[in-house]
Amino acid sequence: MLDVRARRVTDEMKLSAARALAALVGKSELSEEYITPSMFDRRVVDAVSSAVAEAAVKTGVARKTLKATR
Repeated sequence: MLDVRARRVTDEMKLSAARALAALVGKSELSEEYITPSMFDRRVVDAVSSAVAEAAVKTGVARKTLKATR
């Protein structure tokens, strides 16, 4: 969100964040005790921030485009 200077948070950005979190938990890891990754999981920040930034650009609320290095 901050990377692309989004004007606001959209529902698509929220859904993208949720999907990114869900994608981090593999089917072999999924259980009643483990449905979302720990906030200490180093993959969370990159996955969620990238997904939210892409959604912001896609929905037109971003004031800056994504860098190609991401």
